Amino acid sequence: MMSESVALLGYGRFGRALGQLLAEAGIAHRAYDEHAEVPREYRAASLADLAKGAAFVIVAVPVPRMRSALLELRPHLQASQIVLDVGSVKVLPMAMFAEVLGDGIPWCGTHPLFGPLSLALAERPLRVVVCPATAHPAAAARARALYERIGCEVIVQTPEGHDRVMAHTHALTFFVAKGMIDAGAATAVPFAPPSFQAISRTIETVRSDAGHLFAAIARDNPFAPEARKELVRALAAIDAALDAEAAREEREGPDGGEERGPSDSLAIPDLGEQSPDLKEARDHIDAIDSEIVRLLAQRMQLSQRAARAKAALGAPVLDGAREAELIAARRQWADASKIDPDAVTDVFRAVLTMSRRGQR
Repeated sequence: MMSESVALLGYGRFGRALGQLLAEAGIAHRAYDEHAEVPREYRAASLADLAKGAAFVIVAVPVPRMRSALLELRPHLQASQIVLDVGSVKVLPMAMFAEVLGDGIPWCGTHPLFGPLSLALAERPLRVVVCPATAHPAAAARARALYERIGCEVIVQTPEGHDRVMAHTHALTFFVAKGMIDAGAATAVPFAPPSFQAISRTIETVRSDAGHLFAAIARDNPFAPEARKELVRALAAIDAALDAEAAREEREGPDGGEERGPSDSLAIPDLGEQSPDLKEARDHIDAIDSEIVRLLAQRMQLSQRAARAKAALGAPVLDGAREAELIAARRQWADASKIDPDAVTDVFRAVLTMSRRGQR
């Protein structure tokens, strides 16, 4: 019986990151890449050597190179193996899989919704979209089990459904970030309002995690062009409405005529008729609490990584000196932020208790 090992064709930034996840889960893997350095313990000598004995073969190459990679790989594959991709678009890669692998080799489309930066920051949960091939339903089930084994949540989608969602989320995020960068948006302004700080974090995430993917995401997703054009049309309409509003005020004067609000095209829907201020405050509190819980989960992942490092050194879980320094620093942060240091101390003592439990 074939072992549950994984072969990685492609060892770029994502291939390396995926290899790390596999290693942490105790899943044997090998990698082959003519254009990147692969550590000796994982390095396959050739495509034939890579595919031999692997239960899964994951094609982690850019979409434009995928068809040629599949053609080179095809002679070394067996019907007992499952071939996956990890591209951020799905319609085009799955068409290539159907053409080259067909019914003879089981295959499935997948898109991990995380990258090297999110892994380095221990962000959780890790999510993966799986797009089953009609001819190979068992391959999708096996792919799901593999991703769940390395700690991922799995979402099942059709390739068209996936690409439509990505066109209006992933592709538009890159499009807006690229536009703001080219327009000279400053992301490190100390007095920028919170609304811009949130956009700034998005820009920096795009730039550091996967900025090199911008052209591919815009080009390879068949639904991206229309999503871009819808956004551009909406922005052009808003721009024209603002110009019209300014021209009207210039003609009539800022106090001319009866008091009026913005035109319908410039209005942003309010947060509710009944006590909008209270609803707004509660909505923001809910959003902040959700972010706090997400950050606690991320902190727990990093804490468990620290526990593994301590175990390798033979060090105990409890480090009293480190915890005292941590509490003192958090009290200083509380003072600087003009909130109660004793209350902040209580919060972080609870966080440390949770971390110790997780480490043990």
